[in-house]
Amino acid sequence: MTRSIEDTTSETQIRWRDWLFGQALPLWSEAGFDRKRGLYHERLDWAARPIPLEALRLMVQARQISTFCRAALDGVHDAGTQALDCLDGVERRYHGVDGQPGWIFSIAATDRAAQTKRDLYAHAFILFAYGWAIRYANRPEDRAMARQIAEEIDQIFSASNGGYLDAIPDNGTMRSQNPHMHLLEAYLVVFEATGDSFFLDRATALVDLAKTRLIDPRSGLLLEFFAPDWRPLKDFGDNQVQPGHLFEWSWLLQEYARLGHCRNEDALWIADASTRLFNAGFSHGCDHARHMVLESMTDHCIPLERSARIWAQTELLRLLHTNGLLGNHSDASASFANDFLEQFAPPSLKGAGSITSMQKVTGWSSICLQARFIIFTARDVRSS
Repeated sequence: MTRSIEDTTSETQIRWRDWLFGQALPLWSEAGFDRKRGLYHERLDWAARPIPLEALRLMVQARQISTFCRAALDGVHDAGTQALDCLDGVERRYHGVDGQPGWIFSIAATDRAAQTKRDLYAHAFILFAYGWAIRYANRPEDRAMARQIAEEIDQIFSASNGGYLDAIPDNGTMRSQNPHMHLLEAYLVVFEATGDSFFLDRATALVDLAKTRLIDPRSGLLLEFFAPDWRPLKDFGDNQVQPGHLFEWSWLLQEYARLGHCRNEDALWIADASTRLFNAGFSHGCDHARHMVLESMTDHCIPLERSARIWAQTELLRLLHTNGLLGNHSDASASFANDFLEQFAPPSLKGAGSITSMQKVTGWSSICLQARFIIFTARDVRSS
């Protein structure tokens, strides 16, 4: 169920290894886990105590399950059984409990449904969790559920003009690229875990959607929001672009090419799009003085928000630390990785505070899912 990964010994990798293995993973599998309910806490305070919340969201449970299945598979932290038990409990509490297909959005402290809307983003993450559970334990029931989730996504969210609705009920005003991106990520993970072309076919449809709708031919950039007919939501130059998502799509397109064995025109388009998205994000969407990825810019590459969120940093770091993907950026890779730890996980905060600057699971799980690309050699990580 686990496999070892050869490590490297640079100073940056040692710092990241000490933080991830010595602080973050133990913290969230111990203080961050509610043993009575068998579920993960969403937030901890600076003393590593749970912060009471009115509801627990499906997507947060799914992120934690993915993280600990992956850590167990890599042989770096043994909380895989806990994650699988949590997954079983999540299925009982969230899947179809209101008599309708799909997964509810959140549950209350009583374990009863809190929000029953169907959210595409949350469905993408629970499918992603099942993909990593399959890779870790390969249980037949997880394979069956992954297939059922994908079929229910088609049943619940499919839009007549391509892609999916963001949520049900649908407000009819906007479409978003972000849940489609995470659904692509989930389909690729499940396909790699199962070899079932059913999932690769759905990934192919999402790559086609990116080619025809999500990436604007005028700028070559990936836009965030669209009208229901897939036109950009705003006039050219006023649309939001998130550099972190440029990096994430750059990675996912290359993963799709690798897993789908793309050839000829498809391979050329993916290579060009992946490089173009990376270059735009790195050139225009980063503060190179602070070594930070900015939150957003326009489709004219003008910065909109100069704040920096954790997940966006990790998407860039994954690309920078995967050798041979996008050229040699060794100087930038070390600078961004070191300054990330200084900004978001300084030693003075120790265990509890080194999770994220906002004490949330959603930021820290992004770090853990990408940190392996910094800590381990690219060759071993991509083949594991």
